[in-house]
Parts: sequence; C-alpha cells; structure tokens
Amino acid sequence: MPFEKAAELLEDMLGIRVSKGVSQRYTEAAGAAYEQLQTEEVERLEKEAPEPKMGAEKLQISADGAMVPLVHGVWAEVRTVVIGEVVSKVDREGQQVAHAENLSYFSRKINAQTFQRLALVEMHRRNVEKARQVAAVMDGAEWEQGFADYHCPLATRILDFPHAAEHVNLIGEAVYGQHTPESRAWLGDRLHRLKHEGPDQILLEFQQLQQAHPEKEAITSNLAYLEKRRVQMQYPEFQAQGWPIGSGIVESANKLVVEARLKGSGMHWADKHVNPMLALRNVICSDRWKEEWPKVEAKIRLQARERRTHLHCSRKVAPAAEPVPPKPLVDDLILQHVAERIAQDGEPKKPRPNPWRNFKHGKALYQPSSPPKN
Repeated sequence: MPFEKAAELLEDMLGIRVSKGVSQRYTEAAGAAYEQLQTEEVERLEKEAPEPKMGAEKLQISADGAMVPLVHGVWAEVRTVVIGEVVSKVDREGQQVAHAENLSYFSRKINAQTFQRLALVEMHRRNVEKARQVAAVMDGAEWEQGFADYHCPLATRILDFPHAAEHVNLIGEAVYGQHTPESRAWLGDRLHRLKHEGPDQILLEFQQLQQAHPEKEAITSNLAYLEKRRVQMQYPEFQAQGWPIGSGIVESANKLVVEARLKGSGMHWADKHVNPMLALRNVICSDRWKEEWPKVEAKIRLQARERRTHLHCSRKVAPAAEPVPPKPLVDDLILQHVAERIAQDGEPKKPRPNPWRNFKHGKALYQPSSPPKN
C-alpha cells in the first residue's frame, strides 16, 4: 500500500506513530536488502551449479513488460515473468480447461539480458529445469523468446491467442474497415477457425487476400508476423495436450503486481527505488512473506553490523604530535648571550664606575645624606 496509508495503519493497529518519510525509507531499505539477497543467490547458483530438485508435472511460464512512471516525466519498462502449475478444471459449460495456479513472480526494471540472468533465482526455486513438461506461453516479442531459449529451450512454445487475434483483426480491418459490422463478423469466424482448426487454412486465406490487395501494407506485415509463428499457433493440438493458450497470468501480474503499486495517481519513482519495491511486491503477491521476511531481517541486521564495524575502524587514534619546545624566557636569552660572549672574549670585564653615582644632589634623591658632625 502507499507509504502514508501504511504509516496510518501502523498507528491504528499498534499505536506506533511514524512519518510517511520514515515508512518509505525503511520499506525501500528492506526491498534493497532482499534485492541484494536474490542477486547474491544468482551468483551462488552460477558458481556452484547445484542440482535442482524434481519439479512439478506441468509448468507454464509467461513473460511480458509494463511501463511505469519515473521522475522528470520518464517512463521505463518493468519486465515480469510468472511461473505457475498447470491443472485441468471444469468451466461453467462443463468443459475441461487448462488453468495455471500456485503462481510466483519475478520483476525487475533492467534490460532483457540482465533480466533473464537474474530471473534464475526464481526459475531455480520453482525447479523449472526438472519439471516434466513446460510451456512458454508468450507474445511474439524477441526478448521473451530469448528468455525461453535461455531457461527452457525444450519448452513448448505457444503464441498468446489474444495477441494472435490482434494481428488477425488488423488484416480484417484493412479489408472491411475499422469497427464495421463486416470486420467484426469476419474476425469472429476466423478466430473460431484458428482456435479449433489451426493456422494452415487461415494463413492460406490471408495469402489470397494479400494477392488481391497488394497495396495494403497492413495485410503484408501482419501476415508475415503470423507465418513466422505458425508452429506456435497449433492451438487445437495445444489444447488437446492440456495447455493454456493465453498468457493472462502475466497480463494480470502487470496490473496487480506492478501497476497497482507503481502506477498510481500522481506517482513518480526515482530509478533506484523501483527494483526494491518490485522485490517486495513479488514476495507479498507470491504469498511467501513469512518464508522470506526472516531472511530480509537478517540481512538488514548484518548490514547494520558491517556499517558499525566500518565506522569503528575508521576512527583510529591519530599519532601523538611531537612536543613543541617552550619559548625561551628573556632571562634565558640573556644568559645564553653572556655565555656566548665568554666563550668568545673570556671573562667579562667589570664596568667602569659611573661618576654620576656619587653626585651629591642625585645621591640625596635616593638615600639620606650622612648625618652632620657636631
């Protein structure tokens, strides 16, 4: 929840009053500690390469990106991968449908290459490598396919059905116009055939439309996109195997995990605070708070001890300065001067008597005259 509401809730429930700034500072510190823990775990996995445990029977992974606002009017992409166990359930119409549950999330605002590396911590925790079957249900973005190549190259690749429907719709609108009754009716029929018959006949029809309308760039570009992903659109086969054909789990994650907290009204995030907040959102939305918070608390305490140790070592006692010799007194200078003259000239001569010492008038000023004789 927003920092201010968290501070109000803390006061209402526990009687502890903190400011919004304190709430934000401690929250971001905890998120940064957990982010560092996950990065250290990735480094350990890369170094030791431990054998993963046996995974689930069927796993679905889906990745996608969402935009979040930063300060100074900048927008940045947050990448998220969702991992879930695929089970079969009965829908309202009494048909068996595939459904993903026990979902977990990993999100970061980083480039695609770094994201696929750091996501190893969650992929290893869910034992994706040892799952009996894995399906990568994603849209056609290149970085998402590269993510699947990196972590599970043998996974079944499925093009998200709503994403394929968007490209089919653009072809129909190029022929029948945008939002017309003809284009909607045409789209409904083609999507039904694509879902239950597969892509071969549909792509053949699109090729004929391209030949009939060579001037329509929308038909050419979207047909090329779909033909490149023909293997990923074998929807009747995928459904028969018990796989979902939509990536709704990651679309929901973009809204509930990322945007619900980082894309609120008036929110603008500093770049360095995005990933710590995402780390905490992943923990709470994956229902793993009780499991992970003790690790975060231990990390925070360790960081505090390290800071105290560093501060203690930096306060070394400065070496004692050399004593400054006292300035010589005036009498000492006189004696030194006399000693130097003796060394040069021998014993100093007595001063000659001063005739003014016996001057009677002057002498009377300082001492009494001798009494007169009778």
